[in-house]
Amino acid sequence: MITKELNPTLEDSHERRIAEQTETFKQGFPPVVLLKSATLGDGIRQYNTSQREEKIAYYQSELKDGLDVLKFVPASGAATRMFKHLFEVKSEIEDVNNPNQKVDFQNDSKLKSFVSNLQQFAFYQSLKEFIPTLDQWDLSNITNKQLLQVLNIILTEQGLNYGALPKGVILFHHYNQQDCTPLEEHLYEAAQYAKDSDGHCHLHFTVSPEHQTLFEVLSKKVVHTYEERFKVKYHITFSTQKISTNTLAVNPDNTPFLESDGSILFRPGGHGALIENLNDLDASLIFIKNIDNVTMQHLADKTVEFKQVLAGTLLMERDIIHSWIEKIQSKEFDPQQLNDLEKYIEEKLCVQMDSSYKDKTLNQKQVILFNILNRPIRVCGMVKNEGEPGGGPYWAKNNHDIFSLQIIESSQINHEDPQQESLINEATHFNPVDLVCYTKDQHNQPFDLTKFVDPNTGFISNKSKNGKKLKALELPGLWNGAMANWSTIFVEVPLQTFSPVKEVTDLFRKEHQL
Repeated sequence: MITKELNPTLEDSHERRIAEQTETFKQGFPPVVLLKSATLGDGIRQYNTSQREEKIAYYQSELKDGLDVLKFVPASGAATRMFKHLFEVKSEIEDVNNPNQKVDFQNDSKLKSFVSNLQQFAFYQSLKEFIPTLDQWDLSNITNKQLLQVLNIILTEQGLNYGALPKGVILFHHYNQQDCTPLEEHLYEAAQYAKDSDGHCHLHFTVSPEHQTLFEVLSKKVVHTYEERFKVKYHITFSTQKISTNTLAVNPDNTPFLESDGSILFRPGGHGALIENLNDLDASLIFIKNIDNVTMQHLADKTVEFKQVLAGTLLMERDIIHSWIEKIQSKEFDPQQLNDLEKYIEEKLCVQMDSSYKDKTLNQKQVILFNILNRPIRVCGMVKNEGEPGGGPYWAKNNHDIFSLQIIESSQINHEDPQQESLINEATHFNPVDLVCYTKDQHNQPFDLTKFVDPNTGFISNKSKNGKKLKALELPGLWNGAMANWSTIFVEVPLQTFSPVKEVTDLFRKEHQL
């Protein structure tokens, strides 16, 4: 154990961290100030066929010229939530003393859908290895005992143990020749749009420490099949959330939550902690997409097309930004170009200057504009809002008091302010975590991504541990506050490119069935 006498700097830093985070719990985070919802033509770009073709051609030409690309997949989430309802059903059945009673589906449409479509799951064949007579069962008249057997095989160590596994290694899709996990579907996708000029595909998965071996074993098992199929060479790496990004947990009265051994509890700080993992990667252009947002391969054409559209958009905008940076840094900078640059920043990068900008000197304005341009770039896909969960696109004020495009979650908004609340209802699109990022400057040097986080955009959530209530501190989300000070572009993409699996019955959607 490190003592204060042996390492005062480390101990002081730890105590300061506890004090600062305790104060955050007491004060809370300020709500985000929204200006308006981003809509088509006012923050969200929409392309016709020829414009999409132009973007794709530009991206492909950059690949031929040696652009280094990488696919970044947050994959640390366990499938517990995916099977939450089944765990509840399992618990209810275990409390019933009549195992031969027929299951009543009358008030549980989700359970009825799960049971009646059981054979459509990609893991059905694996389930049959534990229950060889399953094909002979009358699923419309299944008993408590039979259903409990199925649930135990799917969810627990008695069988597949899916309730404790990460989504990335669970069988999602059934094909004629094979069954596929989300990890494999990301290998498929990468071969379609993230292959460099040498035929190499680089993928990075962020995983939980306890699951990393599962991912490594699976990737080694399947990678050669995909390499032969697509004539590519995969480079697959993994990382875990850094312990240093864990955040303090407190009791409802804001005192530190203590473990049974008396130690203070620190918890993972949410997906915003992954900005550190992203920062450690050496790639110019990075695709970001969640592990569960995959589709059947025969339905992936739109996904492949629009990933390239987003990448082409980013690269073309990067060239314009770098050109302006060169001009503004030049000794021969023509002040008459200032209006054109201001117009570009406001209309294309959707950044609104604060009221004090107009009173600045020319040199001061050049510095401000340079700082706005000299940032990482992200292009975010936005789909029409049809009730799916996801952060919304808004014009919002960042920690530099400048309104710019931001992805804002509902928890960040002041719902007690009628004007701010009304903007939620005006939102036409949401973000399905579909991003393409450029993380290097005009000299091909990597940005320090941690310098572009808005620390005021975290939030506090209510959790529990061992039956005791606690409050948890969530860091600014990876595609929310962690990228608040990036150059941001929103592009409309079709809903077909978004097919997440949040509940197990989502696998019955057409995007996940042959």
